Amino acid sequence: MEDFSISPDELMGIVTTFGPKLLAAIATLVIGLWIVKFIVKGVGKGLDKSNVDTALKSFLKSLVSILLKVMVYISALGMLGIEMTSFIAVLGAAGLAVGLALQGSLANFAGGVLILFFKPFKVGDFIERGSESGTVERIDILHTVLNTPDNQVIVIPNGQLANSPVINYSAKETRRAVFPVGIGYTSDMKKAREIILRVLNGDERTQADPEPIVVLTNLGDSSLDLSARAWTKTEDYWGYFWDNLEKIKEELDKEGIEIPFPQRDVHYIQDESD
Repeated sequence: MEDFSISPDELMGIVTTFGPKLLAAIATLVIGLWIVKFIVKGVGKGLDKSNVDTALKSFLKSLVSILLKVMVYISALGMLGIEMTSFIAVLGAAGLAVGLALQGSLANFAGGVLILFFKPFKVGDFIERGSESGTVERIDILHTVLNTPDNQVIVIPNGQLANSPVINYSAKETRRAVFPVGIGYTSDMKKAREIILRVLNGDERTQADPEPIVVLTNLGDSSLDLSARAWTKTEDYWGYFWDNLEKIKEELDKEGIEIPFPQRDVHYIQDESD
């Protein structure tokens, strides 16, 4: 039967050899974790001053904390004499494999970080991307949720939002409303302009600066194409547009200003031999 007992000299040798390494590893672990806590706290204060979104702030603090703690643990294990090169290589290879498998998700993740950090839009804004538009209901790390005017939900990956043009209709306090109006060639254009301006200026939602204007934009096939342009508050836009478009039509009708429908003149040429 083998004897597994350790002599005092052997025990002293083990203590002498590994004792300082163990103490150094413990000291590195304790001091390192304290430094990590201090750094994470500083990062949190910096993010608070930069008004970063709450969700992004929490995520970044967690990410910094995890990365720094992993570095501290690796350093402590290395001081014990444990070979970390192979472990780091395996960890790197695993990370690369996971990254390749999750390319789309990582792109959406990166897009979410960019959106939450730079804030091209925020919750409550009405935005449009391509054929999709709606009010921003929620911004997550991987996707953004829109609520359309007809109460449908659209979920858009953040990678697409971060890498394509997005129109934010709520970014400014005021917005210009454009009313296209066509009148007949025989109608009095100056009188039509006066009527349209009277309607717009009579609405208290119309901004005085810049003042409303009516311009001739095209000599159409069947009409003189006018464009009435006025500014209003963004939150009033749709009600303002619909109300005044209808009012302009009513007032032009009252004053006898023709709003023509598309028409063509057809000339029939008869062959004299018939």
